[in-house]
Amino acid sequence: MEERLQKIIARAGIASRRHAELLILSGQVKVNGRVVRELGTKADAAKDRIEAAGRVVEAKEGRRVYILLNKPPEVVSAMADPEGRKTLRNFLRGLPERVFPVGNLEYAASGLVFMTNDGDLAAEMLKNWAKLEQVYHVKVKGMLTLPDLERLGKEIGVRMQTVRQPDASRGRAANFWYEVRMRDSKKEEMRRVLVKEMHPVEKLKRIGLGPLSVEGIPRGRYRLIEQKEAERLRKFEKGGEEKKKVSGMERRGHRPHGERREERKAPV
Repeated sequence: MEERLQKIIARAGIASRRHAELLILSGQVKVNGRVVRELGTKADAAKDRIEAAGRVVEAKEGRRVYILLNKPPEVVSAMADPEGRKTLRNFLRGLPERVFPVGNLEYAASGLVFMTNDGDLAAEMLKNWAKLEQVYHVKVKGMLTLPDLERLGKEIGVRMQTVRQPDASRGRAANFWYEVRMRDSKKEEMRRVLVKEMHPVEKLKRIGLGPLSVEGIPRGRYRLIEQKEAERLRKFEKGGEEKKKVSGMERRGHRPHGERREERKAPV
């Protein structure tokens, strides 16, 4: 059965559907030895030889994989980097399947990255990315009062609240962490407003994406989740709140790769 090339490439786990479109436009996709540059081109994965970014697309569909990875800071949210910086691939030890990240988490930030080889789910997530609520722990210079949080939250269009400080018991917390719930489009506005208020953002950690949570996954480790858990991303609607988060502390039999379960700690 003929399908669009970007769908075939995404299902094979070589790239997301959006990235597959870029591969086609840049001449990195071949069908039966012929370079294809038209996005509407169709092919039959069972009959045609399809190559994308130098890799042969396998006709047989393997298992679908869904991963939550706790990205350290100063890591590129991609599988390769032309500048030679560390990428997500460095943290996928022991995983035979090829997966790709959905969405982006900036280089300096840490926290939750969702990865999969399910091209259909990835495409739907990216199409509705603006509807997914993201939860961040944000470290700022100095301290914000409760009235500040309420005022700035209204100005930015986000919800802000305090997070227990790592050194609170000893009274030595110099700069403070806050939990911010927002859509991705609000991130730069938050940075701009906090700079104006003389409380610039110093560190950023994403702890939640829609119904998914990084809780219980040590930094630099990942955890496999089941398809039914990942499918909740299709149902997460704008303005909705999921009371039950998918976390490492809730699931049985799915521990972070190579690590024991750990108690939740304040961001570092």
